[in-house]
Amino acid sequence: MSSFNQNGDAKNADTWDDIDDIDFSKLLEKPRPLNMERLRSLEERSLTELSTSPPHLRNGDNASASRLQDRAECVVSPSVGFNTPRSLAGFESHPMVGEAWDALRRSLVYFRGQPVGTIAAVDNSEEKLNYDQVFVRDFVPSALAFLMNGEPDIVKNFLLKTLRLQSWEKKIDRFQLGEGVMPASFKVFHDPVRNYETLIADFGESAIGRVAPVDSGFWWIILLRAYTKSTGDSSLADMPECQKGIRLILSLCLSEGFDTFPTLLCADGCCMIDRRMGVYGYPIEIQALFFMSLRCALLLLKHEGESKEMVEQIVKRLHALSYHMRSYFWLDLKQLNDIYRYKTEEYSHTAVNKFNVIPDSLPEWVFDFMPPQGGFFIGNVSPARMDFRWFALGNCIAILSSLATPEQSTAIMDLIEARWEELVGEMPLKVCYPAIESHEWKIVTGCDPKNTRWSYHNGGSWPVLLWVLTAACIKTGRPQIARRAIEVAEARLHKDNWPEYYDGTVGRYVGKQARKCQTWSIAGYLVAKMMLEDPSHVGMVALEEDKQMKPVMRRSNSWTC
Repeated sequence: MSSFNQNGDAKNADTWDDIDDIDFSKLLEKPRPLNMERLRSLEERSLTELSTSPPHLRNGDNASASRLQDRAECVVSPSVGFNTPRSLAGFESHPMVGEAWDALRRSLVYFRGQPVGTIAAVDNSEEKLNYDQVFVRDFVPSALAFLMNGEPDIVKNFLLKTLRLQSWEKKIDRFQLGEGVMPASFKVFHDPVRNYETLIADFGESAIGRVAPVDSGFWWIILLRAYTKSTGDSSLADMPECQKGIRLILSLCLSEGFDTFPTLLCADGCCMIDRRMGVYGYPIEIQALFFMSLRCALLLLKHEGESKEMVEQIVKRLHALSYHMRSYFWLDLKQLNDIYRYKTEEYSHTAVNKFNVIPDSLPEWVFDFMPPQGGFFIGNVSPARMDFRWFALGNCIAILSSLATPEQSTAIMDLIEARWEELVGEMPLKVCYPAIESHEWKIVTGCDPKNTRWSYHNGGSWPVLLWVLTAACIKTGRPQIARRAIEVAEARLHKDNWPEYYDGTVGRYVGKQARKCQTWSIAGYLVAKMMLEDPSHVGMVALEEDKQMKPVMRRSNSWTC
């Protein structure tokens, strides 16, 4: 399974050069050699090209893993004996970068002598629970850090091992899960009697609430594309097993049913917010990851044979999903005013208030939260229900995947700047805003003692989100926002021993149940730093807008003039 050439040949490297800027419908045609460039905003491009870095850095020539390694000077960390990247392009590296790399490497998990991932946290002061496992979503920032450092082997091993786990039979009680479901996590079990190692996977049967991880498959596809983009090696994605894995994941999402919307209907706790938090329905995080994984799949799937019909389904779904999300999930000052003046009980296809949202259900906080310039994708839209909360991950992924139009991406950045104290405060970044409390907290969370107000998923501040924020900032040409957020994090993150999350309205306190030495807090910081130092890295996780898509159709005013 792993005998193919890791770095690929020159032909494979060229094939993955520039495929981000696409018309979805044109992808139904016969495949052709594709060209892919690193994505850099104008501001970052000037910063890189005007720097004193070597010519190959300024040209963004990153076609292979060996070239990636050549780009960075390395120093050896005496405590662990591994290479740690030094600052690039004239940037001054922060002292905690080396400590972060040491901590990240201490989290590595080995299976039969090969690194296959990183555990969730290296915190021996607390009961391990499942923090000693390799989580698919948690490993993504670690994987990006290793790719950026020219170490793709661990990422390749992870992708292949999780792909193998996908083929396992998955049962919860007497019910069998879909074939395409990816595990939430896995761990290495060592049998001391037989001196033999095996993998034990969790597909949701051991999770809190017994919810299958909808996002795991999406993150797997996104990471496979990042690996291919970083290394120039398409042989991994071209493997029949990987092609089948992508199809199985997406077949769970593209199958026909009773849905009247192109969005995915999900249970609470199916993503990063893995506890009951009122995100059931059509949560923004899942919709944004779904959109991004569909776009990545178009770049990875062969447009012939078994994949041909799925490619056609993906193209149709992308058009419907982008229209739906841009039209009905987007909120800015004008749209907020329109909803405020909605008429209700409208019938027929001419209805403006298509989801029959009651204007009196608008929360009071949203009127003050919405700045004159700015906007965001709200948390959820379903019949007679709009969740107006801000969710960081969904909005940042919307920017990176180009689910958000350029204008909407700019508006999201404007909102973050205008509401800096609320969303960033003393530790970036709020996973959602605002917190729910009092009677609403009892009803929505079921009195969850971990998700009390301004804690954990209920308005807590998560340092891991630095990497998606930084990537979104660079893609929109606003690196100063990311630089400011990183400086805020650097004041405390290492001193507090890399907590999982922070509590309080501005993130002032280490979370009451937060694990220390949390791996994705460490990796998120490293990825953010490396992206700022070399903005071409953003190309691993960013897709340019398809300029051939129809512009969003705005709804008319919902009142009678």
